[in-house]
Amino acid sequence: MKLDRPYSINEIAEIINAEYYGDTSIQILGLNEIHVVENGDITFVDHPKYYDKALKSNASVIIINQKVECPLNKLIILSDDPFRDYNFLTRKFKPFVPAKQMISETAKIGEGTIIQPGTFIGNNVKIGKNCIIHPNVTIYDNVIIGNNVIIHSGTVIGADAFYFKRRPEGYDKMHSCGNVIIEDDVEIGACCTIDRGVSGITKIGRGTKMNNHIQIGHDTIVGKNCLIASQVGVAGVVKIEDNVILWGQVGVQKDLTIGKGAIVLGQSGVPKSIEGGKVYFGSPVQEAKEKMKEIAFLKWFIKKEHN
Repeated sequence: MKLDRPYSINEIAEIINAEYYGDTSIQILGLNEIHVVENGDITFVDHPKYYDKALKSNASVIIINQKVECPLNKLIILSDDPFRDYNFLTRKFKPFVPAKQMISETAKIGEGTIIQPGTFIGNNVKIGKNCIIHPNVTIYDNVIIGNNVIIHSGTVIGADAFYFKRRPEGYDKMHSCGNVIIEDDVEIGACCTIDRGVSGITKIGRGTKMNNHIQIGHDTIVGKNCLIASQVGVAGVVKIEDNVILWGQVGVQKDLTIGKGAIVLGQSGVPKSIEGGKVYFGSPVQEAKEKMKEIAFLKWFIKKEHN
């Protein structure tokens, strides 16, 4: 998430009433999670397991709950609860803005686009030319949709990320301030859900086709010309490269990559990154030809044991 202007550390520290040390000349340009940070961004870390990753990231400012040595050209903000303070900043700079009508006055809709009755279009949405948005689609704030896109009934684009911190009293929700980008020539089936990035982007690449009842998690990047069948579930921070096919009821774990041209057969589970250009099956997945040999051997062994 980029800020409306550069901020000094004094301005940021005053908002959350925090101490800081390091390079105080840094101009703060945005707030982002660790996997999408850029120079000028603030990120946060609250577990020693991830301290090193945060300190070596591209982030210029790190909100942390322990005093550590500050890397060169970075700045440390000390906090007794980095999750809370990061959340406070994102809510301040990207607050929820209630809708006043079904199609926001700030939405921009391209020439030739058809919006069917019952569709909700939020603030600052951009929809390109010659799209068809079918009845009862919900498009949350700040979503960007390209040209020649078809979205079928009941689909929700831009809902909050499924991201919570567990505390003794319950779950603390991370404020979602990212968005969704849908590129040209995409078709999305009925009753699909595409969650916005926590502070970055969830993207569906050009020419990708999605069937019905599909879930795409926050900050996931789907490449070009992918084919995703019904009831596929993809967790957050996944990278699906170009020309991937996911058949029905495939489940994809978070924070992994599916390589270009990979095909995952129905009802398979993908728990870690897989190479492109291969066909996979099973849960956990393995190359389909090897899995089929394994199943055939198992059937032969069971038959042998019963004879």
